[in-house]
Amino acid sequence: MANTASISANIAGRYAQAVFDLVKEQGAVDALAPQVQALGTAIRDSADLRTLIGSAVYSRDQQETAIGAIADRMGLTPVLGNTLRLMAQNRRLFALPQLVDRLSALIAEARGEVTAEVVAAAPLSAEQERRLTETLASKSGKTVKLNTRVDETLIGGMIVKLGSQMIDSSIRSKLASLQNVMKEVG
Repeated sequence: MANTASISANIAGRYAQAVFDLVKEQGAVDALAPQVQALGTAIRDSADLRTLIGSAVYSRDQQETAIGAIADRMGLTPVLGNTLRLMAQNRRLFALPQLVDRLSALIAEARGEVTAEVVAAAPLSAEQERRLTETLASKSGKTVKLNTRVDETLIGGMIVKLGSQMIDSSIRSKLASLQNVMKEVG
């Protein structure tokens, strides 16, 4: 399974780099960003789209026609739309989620942005998000975007992952740490 994921990432990486290079050459990186985000949302939210890109039941032509119609309906740039059609013709649509991830990373890198993954025990207020973004931006020296989600099992606090750094200030981890210390004593 890990080998399949590696192959998908490798394939997606080549397509993503080609799309990014062409769009960057046209000076349209900022126009590409919301389209990539919308495509990622569509993949995440549509079971039918996930079936289309992952199923071998559909012929190349059926996949190309369907993904072309989706690209047109979403108003994707010709470069991105034609890449999706090409991926369908080459039976590579299974790598579409990895393409979206890689394109997002290339766009963020070009813009000097970094995404912080935040898992909180409760939804963050706008003020908390603003303060967290400012703090992380001052530490990283880059523009920070937050990708937040709620996990009530944390009890309180949050876990922040920025690049290779992780800060776990959740009550769950503090209780686990305290439990380990108590085991060592007793």
